[in-house]
Amino acid sequence: MEYQTIAVPATAELEISRSRFLARIERVDTEAAARAVIAAARDAHPKARHTCSAFVLGPDQRTQRSNDDGEPSGTAGAPMLDALVSAGLSDIVAVVTRYFGGVLLGAGGLTRAYRAAVAEAVAGAHRVTRARRLAVSILASYDVAAQIEVEARRRGWGVGEARYGEAVERDYAIAAEQLTELEAVAAELSAGAAVITPGATAYIDLEG
Repeated sequence: MEYQTIAVPATAELEISRSRFLARIERVDTEAAARAVIAAARDAHPKARHTCSAFVLGPDQRTQRSNDDGEPSGTAGAPMLDALVSAGLSDIVAVVTRYFGGVLLGAGGLTRAYRAAVAEAVAGAHRVTRARRLAVSILASYDVAAQIEVEARRRGWGVGEARYGEAVERDYAIAAEQLTELEAVAAELSAGAAVITPGATAYIDLEG
C-alpha cells in the first residue's frame, strides 16, 4: 500500500470579514506528535480566539481526529479534516488559528473558511509518497558492489548508505516481492559471492 503525506510544513492565511485564519499543516507520525503541534500553535498565538485542529494518521487514514475549539460544533474541525482526507493525505496535522474580526460569519461561512484555509495550505505543500519496503544489505567486493548499485538504480530500487571495509556493504530498499529478483542480480554480477541479508519491512519515503 502506498499513501501520501507532506515533506515539510506549509502555511496559508485568509482574511474573511476582518477575521484572520492562519493555517499550518505539518507532517506527524503519532497522535502525541500531532497534539504537540497543536499545543505549539496555541502557545504561539495566545491572543487568538480559536485554535482549531484536525489530523489523520496511518497508511489507510484510519485515525482521524478534529476539534472545533469553541467554534459552533462541526464548523471548524470537521471541514478541516475533510480537506485533508479528500486530498488523500495522511500522517498530517492541520491547525487553523482564528483572530476574530468582530463580524459573525455564520455556520456556513465558518465551514467554508476553515476548509479553504487548510485547502490552500495543502495546495502549496510539497507532497511525498510513502510505501512499505523491505530493507536488504548486500556485501560484495568494491567493483561488484558498484555494478549492483548501477543495476539497482536502473531498476528503480532504493539505494541507501554504504559501509566500507575490505568489501562494501550497501543498503537497499525494495518491494518484498522483488527480493528474488535482487538476489538473482547480485548472484549473477558476483558469481554467487555476494552476501545478501534481508531485514525488516517499513514505510519509507519514495524518491522523486
